[in-house]
Amino acid sequence: MGAGLLKTVRGMLVGAATLLGLAATAQAQTLASLPTEDNARVLGDAKPIAAWTTFCQNYAAECALDRGEPARISLTPATWATIVSVNRRVNKAVEPMTDQDHLHVADRWDLAEDGIGDCEDFQLLKRHLLAQAGLPRRAMRMTVVIDEKGEGHAVLTLITDRGDLVLDNKTNAILPWHKTGYVFIKRESQDAVAWVSLGGVTSPVTTANR
Repeated sequence: MGAGLLKTVRGMLVGAATLLGLAATAQAQTLASLPTEDNARVLGDAKPIAAWTTFCQNYAAECALDRGEPARISLTPATWATIVSVNRRVNKAVEPMTDQDHLHVADRWDLAEDGIGDCEDFQLLKRHLLAQAGLPRRAMRMTVVIDEKGEGHAVLTLITDRGDLVLDNKTNAILPWHKTGYVFIKRESQDAVAWVSLGGVTSPVTTANR
């Protein structure tokens, strides 16, 4: 990870007291306002995105799956504050740009080491930081959707005891999956280094938009 961006994102992982203070700044979006529980249904196996496969070859630790980890995140005020903080700060720190414009390739997944990335890079960096903060990687799954423009898009699904919540670079709001307006296609499995179907019919080849 580039030194400049690394310094920026390391600053996100500050003391617990500061993170707890951030809960008050969430305003209308509070832990108490979240739904009780609503999880997306897993409907079988799915084919991975090709760029994810290459990412896992290059960043094996980011794709490693420990079935001994909790399958759900227990949302507490401190955990919620950490999620809100990381989501907002990564959205602010990374400059959005398509892989085609940035790297002259159709689709590449990485951790936005140079401070530039598209949708999946935002979410991968968020997961990296949240895992460093102690959240179970197994409960944070990269997810492919069809967005409001009918294009392939990547978000990060947090599987929690309050339902499946979505981190997105298009908004700082952390929404229940069924309130995003997206069509959910597939996500990483919680049981293997693989993907599972969420029922969406059209599966994009890439997640290349900003």
